[in-house]
Amino acid sequence: MEGKKWVMLENNPEVMNQLAIALGLSSELSFYDVWSLDEPSLMEHIPRPALALLVILPRTPAWHMEREAEDAEKADYEGHGPKEPVIWFKQTIGNACGSIGLLHCAINGPAAEYILPGSDLDKIRRDAIPLRMKERADMLYNSAPFERAHNSCVPLGDTVARSEGHSGQHFVAFVKVNGRLWELEGSRKGPIDRGALGDDEDVLSPKALDSGFRRVIRLEQEAGGHDLRFSAIALSRKV
Repeated sequence: MEGKKWVMLENNPEVMNQLAIALGLSSELSFYDVWSLDEPSLMEHIPRPALALLVILPRTPAWHMEREAEDAEKADYEGHGPKEPVIWFKQTIGNACGSIGLLHCAINGPAAEYILPGSDLDKIRRDAIPLRMKERADMLYNSAPFERAHNSCVPLGDTVARSEGHSGQHFVAFVKVNGRLWELEGSRKGPIDRGALGDDEDVLSPKALDSGFRRVIRLEQEAGGHDLRFSAIALSRKV
C-alpha cells in the first residue's frame, strides 16, 4: 500500500511561521529570510543569536555522492531517551520534509524553551523522546495534529503547491545544541554532528556555515557544477 504523500511546503517565513504557531511554538520566535551567506549587511535584519537554520537546496550529484559516502558505514540510528543529544525524526511521509525540518528547528536547542506547554508541539516532543527511530517515525506518521498543521499552511506561499513527483530538493535543519552544530534531515541515517561551536558562534556564524550549509555549496563548486539554488530562513527571538 502506498504511504502518505503530502503537498510540499515552501521554505519562507510566512509559511514556516504559520506552521510553528499552528503546532504551538511561541510567537516570541520568528523565521527570517537569509538573503546572503557572505554579506553581513544583508543579515542585519536577523536578530542574533540565530537559534536554527532551515535550508532547501537541490540534491546535486556532488552532494549525493558525499551523502552516500557518509551514510554507507552507518548503522540504523538507535538514539532515544533523555540523554539523546538531539531529537531526530526519520521521514516516512512523502513531501513532509519541510514540516519535519520545522520540527527539527523547534524541538532542539534553545528554541525548545519556547514551546507552549500542552500544545501539539509539546506533545510531539514529549512522546518522541523515549521512542526509537521506527516507533518515533510511526508516531509522527499517525499524528493527526501534525498533519492538520501542515495542511493549514499549504495555501500559503508564492508558487503552486504540488504533491505529485519530487522537486529534487531537500530541507535540512542546522541547530546548535550544547556547543555542537547538528545537521538534521529526515532522509539521512540519523543526525550528523558537524563539530564544535564557540559560545559566541550561532548557526549563522562563519564557522557554522562553513561546516554546514556552505560546505554543500562548496562541494558543487569544486565539482564544477552550477546548480547553486537555495532558500534559507533563520529562527530567532523577536526584538
